Amino acid sequence: MFDWNAVVSVRANGYKTARRYLKTLGRVERTDYYNVLALKVDDCALFLEAVKRDTGLQPELRNALARVVPVSQSFLFQNPAEFEARAREVVPVFAPELAKRTFHVRMHRRGFRGQLASQEIERLLARQLIERLEAAGTPAQVEFDDPDAVLVIETLGQWAGLALVTREQRARYPFLEPE
Repeated sequence: MFDWNAVVSVRANGYKTARRYLKTLGRVERTDYYNVLALKVDDCALFLEAVKRDTGLQPELRNALARVVPVSQSFLFQNPAEFEARAREVVPVFAPELAKRTFHVRMHRRGFRGQLASQEIERLLARQLIERLEAAGTPAQVEFDDPDAVLVIETLGQWAGLALVTREQRARYPFLEPE
């Protein structure tokens, strides 16, 4: 798999439509996971705006795309222990944006079934961020109902990508739903 910076989940019967469209926005690659595509786009902000515009104009496209998540950090891992270690290294990058805000962590795991426990990882990384922010004097709080931000972790086999999705982004881009 190539170096990607966006993951797109496709609704049933929308795969061809989604793939054909996404090829106009960046490099698209199939994944080993049902109705999931990986992309490399030049500019994630422009990518989101293009998807917003085009899903507004094309109902068939809006019906094809279930969830679109551009990621700002990614890493490769070989096993669950390495995933945890690498995630713990990367997650602090998001701390400044979470200072004095509400958030939670949501992991969409594809691969490593039975080896990576999504909820345990979500709790571990949220706890790490809470402790770091408290130590900095800018405490944050975990909130599941309409948080200020959601730290999304997408895994595709041995690749992981992370994105911070704000409340404002969720409102502007309905296809960016992190849950």
